[in-house]
Amino acid sequence: MEDVLEVYTRPYDARRPQVCLDEVSKQLIGETRLPVPARPGREAREDYEYVRNGTVNLFMMSEPLAGRRHVRVTERRTKKDFAETIKELVDERYPDAEKIVLVMDNLNTHSPGSLYDTFEPSEARRLAEKLEIHYTPKHGSWLDMAEIEIGILSRQCLNRRIDDAATLRREVAAWENDRNRRATKVNWRFTAANARIKLRRLYPSIE
Repeated sequence: MEDVLEVYTRPYDARRPQVCLDEVSKQLIGETRLPVPARPGREAREDYEYVRNGTVNLFMMSEPLAGRRHVRVTERRTKKDFAETIKELVDERYPDAEKIVLVMDNLNTHSPGSLYDTFEPSEARRLAEKLEIHYTPKHGSWLDMAEIEIGILSRQCLNRRIDDAATLRREVAAWENDRNRRATKVNWRFTAANARIKLRRLYPSIE
């Protein structure tokens, strides 16, 4: 825990961007009947019945100190999907970075091993060498600031019925562009000193 909290105390450095990564699934929901649009004195209405059109996975890549984020939508959340997300992060999002300081949880796919399962060893090694990985502890994924961005994305964009992946990608891209244009940052205040007081029960007891 304190390892991640130490990362959050570091100042902004474009050569070593701090990126938080997390993912969430979204069920695609279609309508069985046309919704009734809102009109004066009456809210919009939709039928309680719906059609399930499968699910998609969303990878949230957030750089809190710079106020930037990017969402990658995939059909699944396999090792390959994670590895390709890392490749995009390294080669497209931060190609000039000396090292990407990456905070993420301990999901079984979130490891350098996924790179080796997807790419040739030399390519996997190249990508892994660009990362300085910091894992959140078990039951401590709330320490990953990407969860904050996912919560905002869910409230502002995903909390409605979206019936296909193409529409979801367009809606998420519009949300991302607007939020990046405003360079909205996360004001993280929880420190190791706070943890030692508020989460004292989680520390070993020394007699």
